[in-house]
Formats: sequence, structure tokens, C-alpha cells
Amino acid sequence: MAKQDSKVTSAADLRSKDAAGLQKEIADLQRAHFNLRMQKGTQQLSDLSQLKTTRRAIARAKTILAQQQATK
Repeated sequence: MAKQDSKVTSAADLRSKDAAGLQKEIADLQRAHFNLRMQKGTQQLSDLSQLKTTRRAIARAKTILAQQQATK
């Protein structure tokens, strides 16, 4: 069974945010992903699936932001 990460927000939650909120969410996710990559590089990261999860969350947030900007 897949483990639910508390940092990952659903698409419905992201759609309810405005552009500034989405950009902040993207920045936070990118910072978290960078930290995970640094942990991986120093052999401190035990759950490598977190990299995939954060990468997909960034893509999800960027997609929703692009969709919102396209409808304006």
C-alpha cells in the first residue's frame, strides 16, 4: 500500500489556491526536493521514494498553475 505523505497536497487543494499561493507551494516543494537530494548525496536518506513523490508534487502544482494562467 502507498504511504501518504503529509507534505503532498491533493490536486483539489492546489486548485483552490490562487497564483501566489501556488508559486509559494512550488517554491516550498522545490526546497524540500533539494534537501532530499542533499540527504541522498550524503547517504542520509533512507526512503528514496520521497524524491519521486516531491518531484511529482512539483509537476502537479506547476501544471495547475499553468492551467489557471491559460484560462485568464
